[in-house]
Parts: sequence; structure tokens; C-alpha cells
Amino acid sequence: MATKQTRTLARFMAAPSVLLLLIWMAVPLAITLWFSFQQYNPLNPIRDGFIGLSNYALFFNNPAFFTAILNTLILVIAVLAITIIGGILLALLLDQPMWGQGFVRILVISPFFVMPPVAALVWKNMIMHPGYGVFADIARFFGAQPIDWFAQYPLFSIILIVAWQWLPFATLILLTSLQSLDGEQKEAAEMDGAGVLSRFWYLTLPHLSRAMTVVVLIQTIFLLSVYAEILVTTNGGPGYASTNLPFLVYQKALLEYKIGQASAGGIIAVILANIVAFFAMRAVGKNLDK
Repeated sequence: MATKQTRTLARFMAAPSVLLLLIWMAVPLAITLWFSFQQYNPLNPIRDGFIGLSNYALFFNNPAFFTAILNTLILVIAVLAITIIGGILLALLLDQPMWGQGFVRILVISPFFVMPPVAALVWKNMIMHPGYGVFADIARFFGAQPIDWFAQYPLFSIILIVAWQWLPFATLILLTSLQSLDGEQKEAAEMDGAGVLSRFWYLTLPHLSRAMTVVVLIQTIFLLSVYAEILVTTNGGPGYASTNLPFLVYQKALLEYKIGQASAGGIIAVILANIVAFFAMRAVGKNLDK
């Protein structure tokens, strides 16, 4: 009886925060859904009215829509691959005893705390600039012609910037998991004659699998909403070469003032994010059940 009363009290105490969270999420989503069925332009509000699914049809028929979907998926998959592989390598390196280990770890995770627009500006003007960027200086040092990264390889450049931002997060999670690996297991594997690659493949990598699924889940949700880096560097171009779904929604809402189409695009983005999150959660659940 006491346990039932405790559970009831706990639910009662948690109810206000849960209700506030639901309102915080549900109200904006409901407003966006309502606008997605309206013809609304803040510059010409007289023509407002209900137009059904026309906004969704117009958004689907947009020549940039499928390119934006493809760019979004390429961006997510490429950044995940870079951060997972790079995170494992950095975690293995930082797990080794070294002088100033704490300071080195702070330096490695510091890019994660840089605001996305600032990071994009640094990469655009100091690293990838074809005239005076670091990459241009390196190319000239070896006698090669500097590359205009954002004009020739726009999506790849965005991927590099976003991966640089998220690599510290993956490294931190994987390093934490790596440090929980039982030292006796390592010693037993060494005594059995297992080499470095064998220990990594059959001992370290399986131990990191749960951490990797968590990294994939969290990063996927945030990578589906990447926007600032594109706005600051390429503005979605050249053409639609670096336009993803969130940036396409931005264009419709704040450049063309087509609030209805932008809202329809936002709903589509929410559905896509939930589909990805659903499969990611299933993958995480299966991994945790092992």
C-alpha cells in the first residue's frame, strides 16, 4: 500500500513538469500544423485562407526538395561515419598515459563548445578560404593550386565543419566507455597471445558498441537540424548543392515569406526525424538487450 501511495505521489509531483513539457512541444507543433494548411504570407495577409494539402504538394514539387532530402541523408551518414571512426581513434589515443593528459582532453573536446555560426566563420575565412586560408597555404607550399572548397565541394565542406564540431562529443562518450573496460580482460587477452588488432576487434570494439549506438542516436537527431553552418558558408549553393531540408524550410519562411509551405516542410522534417529516431531507438534497444 505504501508503495502504491509513493508511486501516486511521485506521479503527482512530476505531473506539472510533464504537462509543461507537453505544452512546450505540442503547442508550437499544433500551430505549425495549422499553418501548413493555410495560405499565409505576412507581406500580403489579405489572401489568407485554408488551402488543404496544397502546401505539401507545392513543397514536394519544389525542384530542390529531393536534392535537399538526399543532401540531408548524406550529411548525417557522412558525419556519423567520420565522428565514430575518428572518435574511436581519439579515445584510444587519449586513454594512453601521457604528460598533461587532462589539458589535452580539454583541448580535444573544446570545439564542441564553439557556436555553429562561429565555427562556420572560422572554417570559411581562416581554414578553407582559397586566398589566405590554411588549406590554401598548404597547397601552395607543395606547389599545388588552392581549392575553392565552398564553390567546388560545398557539401563536403559542410560535412567537414559539422564533423569537426561533433567529433569531441563522440570522443568523450567513447572515451568514457573505453575507461570502463575491465583491465583484467586486457591482461587475460595479452596472456593468451592476442595481438593489438585482435584485442581491438574482439574485445575493445564490442565493449564500445553500446556507446556507439548512443552516439549515433543523439547525433542523428541533432544532425537532421543542421542549418547555421550552411547559411554562413554556402547559403545552400551553388544552386542546391548544399541545401538540406532545414535550410529549404528557412528559404521558404524567411526569404520567400511562404509560411504555409515552410510549415509543411517543417512537418515533413519532424516526420523524417521521428522515423530516423524510431529506428535508432530500436537499434539502441536491441544493443542494450544483448
